[in-house]
Amino acid sequence: MTNSLKSKKMSTKTPKILMPHILCVGLSLLFCLPFLWMVLTSLKSLENVASIDWWPEIFHWENYKSVFTIENLNYGRWYLNSLFIAFTVTFVQVFTSSLAAFAFSRLKWKWRDRIFLLYLSTMMVPGLILMIPNFQMMIRLGLVDSYLGMILPASFSAFGTFLLRQFMMGIPTALDEAATIDGASTWQVFWNVILPLSRPGLITLCIFTFMGNYNSFFWPLVMLKSDHQFTLPIGLLFFESSQGQQTNLLMAAITMAVVPMIVVFVTLQKHLVKGIQMGGVKG
Repeated sequence: MTNSLKSKKMSTKTPKILMPHILCVGLSLLFCLPFLWMVLTSLKSLENVASIDWWPEIFHWENYKSVFTIENLNYGRWYLNSLFIAFTVTFVQVFTSSLAAFAFSRLKWKWRDRIFLLYLSTMMVPGLILMIPNFQMMIRLGLVDSYLGMILPASFSAFGTFLLRQFMMGIPTALDEAATIDGASTWQVFWNVILPLSRPGLITLCIFTFMGNYNSFFWPLVMLKSDHQFTLPIGLLFFESSQGQQTNLLMAAITMAVVPMIVVFVTLQKHLVKGIQMGGVKG
């Protein structure tokens, strides 16, 4: 009797357990539909783009090659520009944010917390408001339409400093004291002790920074004037305005532009979730 009752209870619990999984799978498939339509459209001929059928009659893989061979379009250069700027900004911003976070979390100095609150208050200022003074500063420095003008304003982040500070605040101070007793300098404590223990936060900040700068539109639109300096968002806008209604080639270009973000997110998603959870608990 007991075994039969247990089996009945398990049978009633099973649908309840499966329902959230079924719902998540259904929602994920629904969210994937726009991406699937984009990929399938990129493989159609221009005549079949407007057809009701999603599935192409013939797969035109040459559309992807055609994107790189269109006259007056430097798609390959735009691709490299976006990757170079995104990787450089990510490296510099993570480095500067980790240094600032170490100073605000591990070092003791006068008015440390007050200055941190003042620094943190800059997050309340919308980025669009800062665009004009930043642009005027780049004009004075002669950095308009240059890689350095794209990289320099994005190299410092109050959000990144706050995120990494939350991780470093959760690391026991006994580790600093032990390293100092062993003769480690402040830089060695930062580089050999604190930084390795903050790896989840560093990876989380890397993902946010890379995706934000790779997809950046307004700042490159203001800063860049030369065709060979364009990033992908600006290049795709120029592609659409100059080539007319070549939807299949535009979808091929967008599909290739999305690939780095998918690779970064899929590769580091476990670290992203872990980093957000640890940051929330330690905060």
